[in-house]
Parts: sequence; C-alpha cells; structure tokens
Amino acid sequence: MKYIFRVIVKLLLLVTGLVVVFFFWASSPTMDEAEYAKIITHNYDSKVDNDSVYSIVTYNIGYLSGMTNNRAVAKPKELFDVNLKKVVTEIEKVNPDIIAFQEIDYNAARSYEVNQEDEIAKLGYNYVARGINWDEHYVPFPYWPPSMHFGKIVSGQSILSKYELKDYERIVLERVANNPFYRDALYLDRLVQVVKVKLEGKEVVVINLHLEAFDKLTRLHQFEYVQNLFNKYKNDYPTILLGDFNSKARDKEAVIRKMFAMDGIGNAAFSSESPENTFDTKDPVERIDYIFYTENTIEYIGGKVLKEFGQVSDHLPIEMQFKLK
Repeated sequence: MKYIFRVIVKLLLLVTGLVVVFFFWASSPTMDEAEYAKIITHNYDSKVDNDSVYSIVTYNIGYLSGMTNNRAVAKPKELFDVNLKKVVTEIEKVNPDIIAFQEIDYNAARSYEVNQEDEIAKLGYNYVARGINWDEHYVPFPYWPPSMHFGKIVSGQSILSKYELKDYERIVLERVANNPFYRDALYLDRLVQVVKVKLEGKEVVVINLHLEAFDKLTRLHQFEYVQNLFNKYKNDYPTILLGDFNSKARDKEAVIRKMFAMDGIGNAAFSSESPENTFDTKDPVERIDYIFYTENTIEYIGGKVLKEFGQVSDHLPIEMQFKLK
C-alpha cells in the first residue's frame, strides 16, 4: 500500500512539474521586448495624389479570422488567404493615406505565420509604427478542444502611413486587477499608440487604441488615461484619436459618452440619433469603433463605415476624409 502511495505521489509531482514547466514556457516571450515598439520603413512603390484631402481608416482586423474570431471552430488557411486577398483589394480601392489597425498578426501560428502588416504595407505604406501587445509561445485559447489553441502568438497594433512618421510611443494601459495569475500571464497588453504624421509641413498626432473588452472598470481607467493623453495634444496639434474602444454608443453609462460630451471634438461617420454599427459584421448590432478629431485644426470632409469589407473581420472599418486648417 505504501508503495502504491509513493508511486501516486511521484506521478502527481511529475505531472505538476510538467504543468509548471509548460506554463512558464507558454507564457514566455518569443522575441526581445525592445522589438515591441518600432518604426519600420519600406521602399514599396507608393502613389500620393490627394489634392490636400487626406483619408484615415481605423480597423480592428481581427487577425483576418472573420466571424471565427475567438470561437472554437476550425480556421483553415484558406480562410486567411481569402480574407487577406479581400482586405488588400478593398484597401486598394479606398486608398487611405493612413490606416490604424488593431488585432493584426505578425507571423502568428493562429494565422499561419503570415506577417499581415507587411502584406498590407506592400500597397505603398512605407512608414509603419508597430506595437506588439501579445507575445507568447502558446496560448491555450479557445479552451476546448486543444486543437483550436492559438499556439505561438505575435500580435498587436500597427499604424501604416504613406507619409513620414516620427516621435512614436507605445504605451501599455492598466491591466485587469482581479485576473487570476495564470490568465494574466497569458493575457494581451492593452495599448495606445501615439505617433506624429508629417502632412503639409505640419505634425498631426494620431492616437490608436484598443481598450479592454471584458472588464468595465479597467476599461474606464484606460479611457480616462487616454482622454488625458488626448487633451495633452489637442490644443497644440491637429489630433486624431481612433480605434476599438469596446464601448457601446447606445449605452448611456458607457465611457465613450465622455468623448461625445467634449467641446470642439468631432466624431467621424457618426450620428448620435442613429449610430451606424461596426460590430459584429455578420449582423452589426453595436458601434464600438470610432474616429475623433479636433475641429479647430481639422476640417471634416466626409466619412463612412466601410461595409464593403464584409466579414474579413468581426469589425467593420471606418474611414474619415479631412483637410488641415
């Protein structure tokens, strides 16, 4: 009996040890942290002909997974190939000068190790501000079955531009305080990117964010930080704040209403009476993606939700056309 007990104890210790080793391996980074924030320059063929009218797009691209995002369903390579082709075709049609992406993958296992940022940059976006917010060897999500786990994750936010970028910052926002340690270790960083775009000899500040999706209090704290950051720039620079706020336009208690209430701040492609939805793309029911701008320095020409992108992602992109005053 004692022998059997000792064997069971040894097996339990062995299994526990293997679990601990796996956890530390899975949650360890695949790259140097110094690579998490960088400006990248390319030399692709690029054409700019905008007659002083510029176009900017925000797009949670959902790593090109369409309506399978975060769902325990098969994601064949063909899905990503078709969606990449679709998004490249549609971006080429819209031809924005600047694109701010959220949830874009850089050689991640879940999207078949394609650098999605670079494939889109080939359209002529020679200036890129990259912000890695998820770098793990393995992420056991969706939880079941194991065949659906993400594997290696390298993902984040990217600002692609046809115009020079400078003074780039990657800022990590507050984390969810009550996450258990094992979830926190494998959870992505929520980021805000700040960069200056050189247009007509002026510097335009672009702030790209992706706020917390699941914890309301954390999202509130993150938003308050970003709002203060926006206020820091808005009086001195033409400033654009855009991204996935994960905050519902119709919710009277949503943090986004603090942005709606700010004087002198425009909201592109938006009607307070009937906000056009951006999520989810199969049957859009919520507006959670936005483009805000400083009205005293930016002239709003037009904007729209780009429905033509279809179900490439579970979000629809938004475009704003503008001039500098």
